[in-house]
Amino acid sequence: MTSTVDPISLPQRAASSDTEIDRAALASLLVEIARNVDPDYRARLEGVPTADPRMETLRQLLVGREISELSRVAHLLDEPEQLAAAVGGVLPSAAGRAPHAQLGEALAPAVERAVQRSIQKSPRTLTDILYPVFLPAIRKSIGEKIDQTFQSLNETLRHIFTWHGLKWRFEAWRTGASFSEVVLKHSLVYRVEHVFLINRNSGLLIAHVTADNATSEDPQLISSMLSAIQDFVKDSFNEKEQSGLDTIRFGELRLWSEVGPFATLVAVIRGNPPEELHEIVRDVLFRIHDEYSQALEQFDGDSSQLAGIETQLHSCVELKQEDSNQGFPWLVVAAVLLVLIPAGGWFFLSWQSGQRWQAYVSRLSTQPGIIVAEQKMRDGQFYIAGLRDPLAADPQALLSGTQVDPARVHSHWQFYQSLDPEFVLKRLTASLAPPKSVRLSIVEDRIVAVGEAPDTWIDRARAAARQLEAGGPVFDISKVRDVSPEARAAEHWQTYVSRLEAQPGIIVAQQRARGGHFYISGLRDPQAADPQALLSGTGVDPARVHSQWQFYQSLDPKFVLKRLVASLSPPKSVQLTIIQDRIVAMGEAPAAWINRARVASQQLSADGLSLEISELRELTPQELTHLRDAIQAVGIFFDSGKAVPGPEQLPVLDKLANQLKELAKDAREAGVTAQFMLTGHSDATGRETANVSISAARAETVRALLKKRGVDPELLLVRGAGTFEPAEAETSRTGSSANRRVSVTVTFH
Repeated sequence: MTSTVDPISLPQRAASSDTEIDRAALASLLVEIARNVDPDYRARLEGVPTADPRMETLRQLLVGREISELSRVAHLLDEPEQLAAAVGGVLPSAAGRAPHAQLGEALAPAVERAVQRSIQKSPRTLTDILYPVFLPAIRKSIGEKIDQTFQSLNETLRHIFTWHGLKWRFEAWRTGASFSEVVLKHSLVYRVEHVFLINRNSGLLIAHVTADNATSEDPQLISSMLSAIQDFVKDSFNEKEQSGLDTIRFGELRLWSEVGPFATLVAVIRGNPPEELHEIVRDVLFRIHDEYSQALEQFDGDSSQLAGIETQLHSCVELKQEDSNQGFPWLVVAAVLLVLIPAGGWFFLSWQSGQRWQAYVSRLSTQPGIIVAEQKMRDGQFYIAGLRDPLAADPQALLSGTQVDPARVHSHWQFYQSLDPEFVLKRLTASLAPPKSVRLSIVEDRIVAVGEAPDTWIDRARAAARQLEAGGPVFDISKVRDVSPEARAAEHWQTYVSRLEAQPGIIVAQQRARGGHFYISGLRDPQAADPQALLSGTGVDPARVHSQWQFYQSLDPKFVLKRLVASLSPPKSVQLTIIQDRIVAMGEAPAAWINRARVASQQLSADGLSLEISELRELTPQELTHLRDAIQAVGIFFDSGKAVPGPEQLPVLDKLANQLKELAKDAREAGVTAQFMLTGHSDATGRETANVSISAARAETVRALLKKRGVDPELLLVRGAGTFEPAEAETSRTGSSANRRVSVTVTFH
């Protein structure tokens, strides 16, 4: 009997849950195994598989899920990143379920080290975290300090000049405290009537204490209302959670609130408390939180764990200061007024009298002819001394209108003569007694006399003017005309002399009038006007004039121009003009005339005059022009690198020599001198220094050859141009050969 093992197909149905085994599949598998198992037959067979596939299927059904979970856990432990992600997912829940004390003790060292490393690595991070916490506290502390300073300053200023102020200043000196502290100690009147400690989260009243004889309502109701007001303000103005109302004022009552982590301390104060009370209330709240922190945090209305908290609150209620019963110091004020009113009246009258006296002194100082040397006030009397011109205003008369008592004024004046133009004019008018035809006036601090007067009065006025020159104002009599016959004749003579002096070419050396006759001498250019003819129309009798003139050549450009025209006889093509004191020659002239003009220019330059001939053009004869053009068209050519012309250039040299000799002869006959410039040239081959040298050598060679052919060597000039003056651009061999030459330039002198 043969047994066969058939594979078992499991039904494809999922289990009802992750942990539940498919019971139907397991039952069918067990039935199939029991039906096909034959132990006796199986033992006799060889090659039977040691593992039955149905057993593997059974194992998967029984423990397959556990095997896959173990594999996943093993893989998770082998991968650190996946393990960290898995632990991170359950760590918050595990930390929340762990006991607080054990978790804190376990995490404290690691957290402490992490915080220290974070601060060392980036201190700014901790600053940014603490900034929102510390900044409101700092701002609040600074504000309270400023309020405290202003309160101290106000109280100090209010009592600084009172009787109490003097006593308190002595107390401050005796105790070593500041004056402002003593003032606040005695002047501020306040009383802390109620103190409420309110839970910050629920608004429930934790504790409440009341001062003696203080009216009190339901404290729980007041606590609820304060909490409601705080919440209303926060919701209305979107304030942050840690902020709140600091001060509420109603009439004489003030509510000062200090907020802590778990509770708020509210003090109800009647009167005007000092700003230091904020610090006291804040210190009490700090001590309460320090001692009852856990109880305050867990407060739910049961205050049994806060039994000793009212003792702390009573320390706030005991901070009170009663009002002083002292009345207003009327007697002291009356005594002070009895002293101050007469003293003030006397001081005011003295000051007013001094002001009036100073106004009078200032009025005197501005008066012409009065000099205040000394003034003073003593024992209600006024003393003044100085100098006064007799023509000045009367100082006694100037007292009117100043409200200064003349009987209290003691003056001492000494007379002097003021040099003020106004007073000098009065004295001159009184002493000189000018005629009606003369008017004296003041013009810019000068005394000016205008009009006609006889010579006797003019002499007296001139003497007075000399006296005033010592330091007084100027007395100008130049506009007074002498009306005597001799003066008129002298005036006419001066007019004639001025007319002569204005004439070009006439120099008046000496002139005088004596015994009714006039004498004059000097220098006169022959080209100048006749002095005798200039006498006409001057009113001077020619018979009474005696003149002596010596001739000279004036350097006036007009006279120099006349003499140049007479001596040079310029041709019609030349024009001589005067331009800004310079004589300029323009036009065309022969070379001989230009040479004469050049000599005249050199002579004039020695005398400081200028004759410019740069505008003159040389007038060359027509036959000289044609021959000059023919010579300048000739060129003597050379081979490359040679300084001697080839045989083919000898006929050119012979013809050139004949032309040069002919032009020199014709130029001499025309009155000019011809001069010939032999310029050597080279091509661009080789170095520039070598080209300049060979061009100069070529010019010297041509000069020697022309001299050999009878040309005057004095008329021949040479120079080497090198490659700087090419005849043609060297783009070909023809251009290079054309540049190896000697050219001739003709000039006339």
